[in-house]
Amino acid sequence: MKKIKSICVYCGSRLGRKQSFQDLAHKVGLILAKNNIKLIYGGGNVGLMGIIATSVMENGGSVHGIIPGHLDEREKSHDTITELTIVNNMHQRKRMMFDHSDAFLVLPGSIGTLDETIEAITWAQLNLHDKPIVILNHESYWDPFLGLLENIIENEFTVPETLNLFHVVNSADDVLPLLKTLPDPKIDPKNTLF
Repeated sequence: MKKIKSICVYCGSRLGRKQSFQDLAHKVGLILAKNNIKLIYGGGNVGLMGIIATSVMENGGSVHGIIPGHLDEREKSHDTITELTIVNNMHQRKRMMFDHSDAFLVLPGSIGTLDETIEAITWAQLNLHDKPIVILNHESYWDPFLGLLENIIENEFTVPETLNLFHVVNSADDVLPLLKTLPDPKIDPKNTLF
């Protein structure tokens, strides 16, 4: 696969109840920095978002945070990152995060993380992009979501091939090796999954 220069990470603006979630965010930040991959993320200095951005910066990496003005105070934008862009609304934030990324990585998070993940998968289903989407299923966190998708398939609201629109790994150490094995993406206009 072509070189991944930037990865958009979707993750929680809270810490979660397990220390392992925080450790995971720190480790992902370290991996990105050590491999010279820019972090694209939601710009906040709270929760797992803040941990991963701080980890990238502390390990000599590059971070571009994108945050809407109405969240700038609530999520307290990270003021020590490489670049911070303040946008007008959530739609601009998500679009800019999408445009600046070569791939997407999903860590534990809440409704916002789920929204971003489903949008990235939906856009792939509609053939609007061919960027890799990786769900890091740390300690089986995303099992209920994956089960929901299986239920949707079983009830014939989508096709089984929908599961091919993303990849699932269980460890942060598996993310980059997986991305290196993927073929160069190609959009086939006849291949939308409806």
